[in-house]
Amino acid sequence: MSRQLYDAAYAIIGQVRGGLANATVIGCGGFAALSGSSVASALTMGKVSLTEMERHDYDPRLSTGVVAAGGTLGILIPPSTGFVIYAILTEQSIGRLFLAGVFPGLLLLLAFILMITVLCWIRPAFGPAGPSTTLTEKRRALAGAVPILTVILLTIGGIYAGFFSPTEAAGVGAGFVILYGIIIGRMTFASFWAAAKDSIVTTATVMLILIAAHMINPFLGLSHVPTAVGEFLAALNLGVIGTLVAILFVYMVLGCFLEGFAMLVLTLPIFFPVILQLGIDPIWFGVLVVLTLEMGLISPPVGINVFIVKSVAPNVPLGQIFRGVLPFWFAMIVTLSILIAFPQISLLLPDTMFN
Repeated sequence: MSRQLYDAAYAIIGQVRGGLANATVIGCGGFAALSGSSVASALTMGKVSLTEMERHDYDPRLSTGVVAAGGTLGILIPPSTGFVIYAILTEQSIGRLFLAGVFPGLLLLLAFILMITVLCWIRPAFGPAGPSTTLTEKRRALAGAVPILTVILLTIGGIYAGFFSPTEAAGVGAGFVILYGIIIGRMTFASFWAAAKDSIVTTATVMLILIAAHMINPFLGLSHVPTAVGEFLAALNLGVIGTLVAILFVYMVLGCFLEGFAMLVLTLPIFFPVILQLGIDPIWFGVLVVLTLEMGLISPPVGINVFIVKSVAPNVPLGQIFRGVLPFWFAMIVTLSILIAFPQISLLLPDTMFN
């Protein structure tokens, strides 16, 4: 299904300069709306798109950077594992967080597309134009994208309309994908078993993270660390926005060295009480934190998405991939600044749904 979405985007915009890279970003966004995993998005779309971009002489820095950065959309566009862990740790609504991530995810996707356009305008050799397609080929490719768009409509639309909870939406989406796979003959017992094992590993990973969180929280409570941090930030007298920016800056620095979910477990018990004291909306803060975690996925030296792309493109030096993601890292900074300046981008859908 991700291949079909990529082919649809490729048929529509592949013939313009940087079109294949833009199609990859769109494919990453669509896959993110199915998987909720940045690693899975980067790995899958890397296998789908890197060969095509190499065949059309794309600069390796752009092609690998696009896949690594586009994969980060997996934990911002719902369903998102990051939002699930944040919701459980802070006792917030998963449904509200999922809806809060829709517009920021689309905004970040557009920022990536704009960055690709600018890069290819400055350096045309980065992303040569692909072959043109006929109107019939475009229609056929768009028809192929209908199944994945149907899953997105069923899951996200069902949550928004109040037909089912996020957990039930996951069941509906998985059931539709299984049924579609059986109908087209792609769902074998072996592929179903592999998917089931991946799901078990993901679930077990999340549960272990939450178990660790419940072990750490009592220690932090007894040590009064959150209170001390809150008093320290209050003493700095930075104001609400200044304190928020300081906390997000800490997340950016930690993201260079820590895995994102581990960072949530370690820091939320400390920072979340401060956020509540300042009167900052916890749903809005959740979106900002998850976007900041995304930046950590492509920040050196850890940058797990960069290493995932390296495994798919072993001939591209790691340094080139890190240089390739740098423009998209700045696009994330701009998007984060916009979301801080305009909280309603994040809060419009959840407020509409629940009010």
